[in-house]
Amino acid sequence: MKKIAWLVAGAMAGGVLTLSMQALADKEASPLPLNELRTFAEVFSLIKQSYVEPVDDKKLIDEAIKGMLTGLDPHSDYMTPDEFKELREGTQGEFGGLGIEIGSEDGLVKVISPIEDTPAQKAGIKSGDLIIKIDDTPVRGLTLNDAMKKMRGKPGTKVTLTIARKNETKPLLFTLTRAVIKTKSVKYRMLEPDFGYVRIAQFQEHTAEDLAAGLQKLYKDNKQPLKGLVLDLRDDPGGLLNGAVGVAAAFLPKDKLVVYTEGRTPDAKMRLTATLQNYARQNGTDPLAKLPAEARNVPMVVLVNGGSASASEIVAGALQDQKRAVLVGTQTFGKGSVQSILPLGSQGGIKLTTARYFTPSGRSIQAKGIVPDVVVEDATLTAADQALRVREVDLENHLANPNGDDKPAKTAKPEVKPAAAPVQQLDKGKPQDKPDDAGLSPREPNAKNDYQLSQALNVLKVQQILQKRAN
Repeated sequence: MKKIAWLVAGAMAGGVLTLSMQALADKEASPLPLNELRTFAEVFSLIKQSYVEPVDDKKLIDEAIKGMLTGLDPHSDYMTPDEFKELREGTQGEFGGLGIEIGSEDGLVKVISPIEDTPAQKAGIKSGDLIIKIDDTPVRGLTLNDAMKKMRGKPGTKVTLTIARKNETKPLLFTLTRAVIKTKSVKYRMLEPDFGYVRIAQFQEHTAEDLAAGLQKLYKDNKQPLKGLVLDLRDDPGGLLNGAVGVAAAFLPKDKLVVYTEGRTPDAKMRLTATLQNYARQNGTDPLAKLPAEARNVPMVVLVNGGSASASEIVAGALQDQKRAVLVGTQTFGKGSVQSILPLGSQGGIKLTTARYFTPSGRSIQAKGIVPDVVVEDATLTAADQALRVREVDLENHLANPNGDDKPAKTAKPEVKPAAAPVQQLDKGKPQDKPDDAGLSPREPNAKNDYQLSQALNVLKVQQILQKRAN
């Protein structure tokens, strides 16, 4: 007997998925706790006999399974066949819905971040919003999968969200029209001569391939090797594991360690390096075939923030540990656990946390995140906005950091705070016009009114000065 396991190392904010085959035949079943099962049977019988309304057996069992899993941590859950299908669609970069990455808080659904250029983002849904109702259905008591299922649907249909927002005295109503959510993962452009910019919004099947094509175009347009590159992973919630390894491999020497995982079972232990077999697509082709050779040596800055989760943290952590890039921005989300998606015959499947992942130097990101080398706050965020930022450590029942450090790191690393003037010049209510090659969202690379990006560019220029002096 075999199972198909999708290893997920992502928050509800995103995730990291990879497909593997694992054998179950040699695994011994754990002995069943008979006394506790008798109690379960007794409760089941009492509900069937005495509950105010008749309850279907399947509903009771399904809810019991959900409770058993959701009580473990924020990311373990039970999935119906439809939910299993939706999970697959989400990793392929296209599905029908609103475009909201969600987590849980006090029994409510909390918005981690709206996906760029989607109905949710365009309507003004914000990170930290609490979804109270979906249409007429209160969300308290719903699992995240149930809430997600209610928000997804046929493109063109409408759904109304009732939202509680900090500092708002009354709930806010948003009526959104579902759309086909196509999250093109890579966009790129020149910031100025010799300095390129690549943004990854989510790690998908074609991310490494699109990255290679984008870098090829940048080198061609610049007509000479780049002097610096900014890799923007801000608000990237995660995605496919092989996509993350492929992106890291684009900038690292062959066979360098990208990430490893540790769990109780042998198949929960992996070491993923910058090797083709660890990031190749299912057809076996090399997605980095068109990658310019100079990309592996170009000076780099990686931009991160509290919305950078899971796969983003894998890439950022690998490039930081391997001393390949300077990290600029704010502390990341802190999602450092791996979930296996295990099919249950024809009855859907379960998402079960099976391991933690670690950066090459052995750091656990779980409930802590990655601290940038240069801390630069986002000039567009007020203190209230920053307080609303959700991280793994804020989620109920989150796993502890194995090193015993669950609190946001206090660092003596350099901190750059934005001056008042750039904040006053920003218009947060109007997305900038998109260039023809944008393909993504409202976050357009413009160092003049993106303070973190301007500081990233400054770091690259300082590197150039120091390199010239050293030579």
